[in-house]
Amino acid sequence: MSHEPAALSAERLAKRYRHHWALSECSFSLPEGRIAGLVGPNGAGKSTLLRIAAGFSLPTSGRLFVLGREAPLRSPADLALIGYLDQERPLYRSLRVEELLEVGRRLNPRFDGALARRHLEALEIDPRKRAGRLSVGQQAQVALICCVAKRPALLLLDEPVAALDPFARQGVMQLLLQASTEEGTTILLSSHAIADLVGTCDYLILLARSTVLLADELDYVLASHRLLSGADTVELPAGVTVVSEQRALRQRDLLVRIDQPFEAPGWRIAQPGLEELVIAYLREESRRPAGTGTLADSVGAER
Repeated sequence: MSHEPAALSAERLAKRYRHHWALSECSFSLPEGRIAGLVGPNGAGKSTLLRIAAGFSLPTSGRLFVLGREAPLRSPADLALIGYLDQERPLYRSLRVEELLEVGRRLNPRFDGALARRHLEALEIDPRKRAGRLSVGQQAQVALICCVAKRPALLLLDEPVAALDPFARQGVMQLLLQASTEEGTTILLSSHAIADLVGTCDYLILLARSTVLLADELDYVLASHRLLSGADTVELPAGVTVVSEQRALRQRDLLVRIDQPFEAPGWRIAQPGLEELVIAYLREESRRPAGTGTLADSVGAER
């Protein structure tokens, strides 16, 4: 676990809606200044976590700390430090883009209109156009620009690149990189487009069945896993923890977690990509019978 100051940290966080647990026993710590990908299948609890962090929902139990303060934040000064973008990307569609920026300036004391206009110019978005006349990708970019121009210390984004074409997704991710680099903004974004996270995110939080399976620096997550392929008669090497296993025609394909250098005679060893690592964790978690704990109990969710 990182000892850096945390922008967001959860202690056994849980949220229940009647008979359904949207989050259960979630614990993690996201250091300041990171761009974190929040990944998991539909219904895993990603939106619920973001809404609790933004103050739109209250936890049933456990605690969540946002910028060192226990959620929900209430004071205008604290709320000014948080930017939140819902997956619906709500905009006043009848207003012109320049009018949306004016609304942002009046409602947010830290709003940087000059910064917003520079982003609009870089993305070639006409500020005189009404929001409802923009393409879906441009609407997403304008909504994000309004969040970034607020100059938040913590930016919470729910599926900011969903339904966007590759060019628009690239523009959004570049905007996030710029905000993190220039302002030191901590960013937590949920996404199903795992490939888009590579090269942008440096931290990973993986949710499944309402709990945290992984939460750590992305480089460490990738470096601490290996793909092993070999005959089913070959002995498993010492010093590894099996995360996922698939068998076919006397062949075993394993994703393993390692804590130290190891030798694996008889095995083909490869470095997993982020997408295949995430899929392996989710596949294995889906196989576990209810009531037997989570995969995180076996392999550890966080250092």
